[in-house]
Amino acid sequence: MTADTAADTAAGAAGAGTAAIGYEQARDELVEVVRRLEAGGTTLEEALALWERGEELARVCRHWLEGARARLDAALAREGDPGAEAGERDGAR
Repeated sequence: MTADTAADTAAGAAGAGTAAIGYEQARDELVEVVRRLEAGGTTLEEALALWERGEELARVCRHWLEGARARLDAALAREGDPGAEAGERDGAR
């Protein structure tokens, strides 16, 4: 991939419905963005495009994780045993 296409890909993907992608896809792409930034060899413009894409992917991951946390909390609340989670941490179960 050339430097120009790398920046175009990162910039174009940032506006391409990121919220519709799944957690694993966002996480994997975020790992790749970080790898490319850490490797260096990009222009400032390319690095900024990658960084912006990484920020957007991190938001998507955070959204998925917050949703998962809410679902788990709701499931625990339905069980009527709000202390179950604390008991598991303490080794009581």
